[in-house]
Amino acid sequence: MTTPAHLARQLTRRAMLGRSCMGLGATALATLLREHPIGCHHAPRARRVIFLLQNGAPSHVDLFDDKPMLRRMHGQQIPDSVVGGRRFSTMTSGQSARPCVQAIAPLRQRGDSGATVSTLLPYTGAIADRLCFVKSMVTTQVNHAPAITLLLTGSERPGRPSMGAWLSYGLGRSCDDLPTFVAMTSRDQEASCGQIFYDYYWGAGFLPSVHQGVKFRGAGDPVLYLQDPAGVDRAQRRAMLDDLGALNRHHQAQVRDPEIETRIAQYELAYAMQTSVPELTDFSDEPEHVLAMYGPDVRRKGSYAYNCLLARRLIERGTRFVQLMHAGWDQHNNLYTQLAIQCRDTDAPSAALVLDLQQRGLLDDTLVIWGGEFGRTPFLQGKLGAEKMGRDHHPYAFTVWMAGGGVKAGLSHGSTDDFGFDVTDGAVTPFDLQATILHLLGIDHERLTFRFQGRDYRLTDVHGQVVRPLLA
Repeated sequence: MTTPAHLARQLTRRAMLGRSCMGLGATALATLLREHPIGCHHAPRARRVIFLLQNGAPSHVDLFDDKPMLRRMHGQQIPDSVVGGRRFSTMTSGQSARPCVQAIAPLRQRGDSGATVSTLLPYTGAIADRLCFVKSMVTTQVNHAPAITLLLTGSERPGRPSMGAWLSYGLGRSCDDLPTFVAMTSRDQEASCGQIFYDYYWGAGFLPSVHQGVKFRGAGDPVLYLQDPAGVDRAQRRAMLDDLGALNRHHQAQVRDPEIETRIAQYELAYAMQTSVPELTDFSDEPEHVLAMYGPDVRRKGSYAYNCLLARRLIERGTRFVQLMHAGWDQHNNLYTQLAIQCRDTDAPSAALVLDLQQRGLLDDTLVIWGGEFGRTPFLQGKLGAEKMGRDHHPYAFTVWMAGGGVKAGLSHGSTDDFGFDVTDGAVTPFDLQATILHLLGIDHERLTFRFQGRDYRLTDVHGQVVRPLLA
């Protein structure tokens, strides 16, 4: 009996292998992406991280660090003994008048913990007892890009691996059809500041590039080429990748270049994401009450609320590190208008993410971090009463909060002076924060190293201590 041509094509060896567990390429992918992870040094408290990075620097003295002294001295010159010749950005470095400015909205003690949170953040305030506030952050950088780079990579200069890349390198992958490390960006709808999202914020630096973050786009498909070209079906795509993989593996056997392994792995991941990403971004299975928690902007692709919900769906499906970056906090001359708008757009989604994770039983082993690269000055930038007023960059004290993942809920750690200018107790540097995050994930920050150009590098460089009071 003669076999019909279309059945013969389906019975070829290649087609059979392509339909068996997604083909030999998928098996190769699993091997490549899990090759020699370092693993945990101790039992982890967290298995996943969602970093809600608020680019531009939220004002700690307006949102979290209540200072009666600023109310009493509103409009009066901040004492020279407090400023002490400190360095500021060029926008106020030559400004002689530095009047104290009180918080633009009241701060209230919230929950049993009594944490102070601005009335501009009602949803965050409502979950204060679930949060761990670090009110004593301090950094060395006074400008945005170096400060963000230091916070994410352990160096103010571009070129080092970002935190998510270090975790991919150290712990390996936990799923095969989505990236281990995903980055998403959003900004205020008013486009009130010119913050730039540099690719090295989620880069792999000198680590093999298979560990770099995959940037999800805010418009259209999150990643390009989710659909095959017209006339190419899945079996044909699978066969093409198997042939291409064989050529690349032959080349790799000759030159031993790890970037060839990355190329194979990325082709295979892209193939898997053609199926996984459309399902990931389909919110039709989300209950209406969950969508309502994230706020009305949750259905707008690329919004902060949309990205927060997408972050939860990513970690549910195996992604280990989600870096969500939202610009618009750089209120140099629009503090009295834009800060309230920024809080409105980000408050409910941030709190909803924490509550959503908790309701799904994911918060205990998911670490959520919220914060910017530095704080903002207790004194005014500009002239009091002018149309444009704000606060300058302030590296000497700022606040971040964390939730879940082994941190102590209901804690406010550290303190600042009467003006919110300097940390007076429990200072936490970016290196300390990095060391603590790695510790919660089961990693000794001093042992997670990579040899490059004759030196063993690590995320925390030669610094950093685990902040043990933060640990539950």
